[in-house]
Amino acid sequence: MPLIKVQSTESPDAKKVKILLKSLSEKLAQHLGKPESYVMTAFEGNVPMTFAGSPDRVCFLEIKSIGTMNPEQTKAMSLDFCHTISQELGVPGDRIYIEFADAERHLWGWKGTTF
Repeated sequence: MPLIKVQSTESPDAKKVKILLKSLSEKLAQHLGKPESYVMTAFEGNVPMTFAGSPDRVCFLEIKSIGTMNPEQTKAMSLDFCHTISQELGVPGDRIYIEFADAERHLWGWKGTTF
């Protein structure tokens, strides 16, 4: 059930968003060692945001997963996803925040039940 949600001031065309989401899905599955068939990705573009008081290009990522993400994983994911977002959306790495959150099984629903 890993999830990566991207919110950005940038608004690329639909084709570029699909390519980005597929890339993020593959990468998240690899980083967490989980099947990609459980990974969900989402993108919200053209979101009014500021960072350090500036409306310049900015991006916020939420990464959630059942289980425990260890410090080595989150550090590697931060490096990988910041690089990917910088390359694909042109957002500087110092204007990207990532929130990593471990989800408890009973707090994540799927197919009418919980994990």
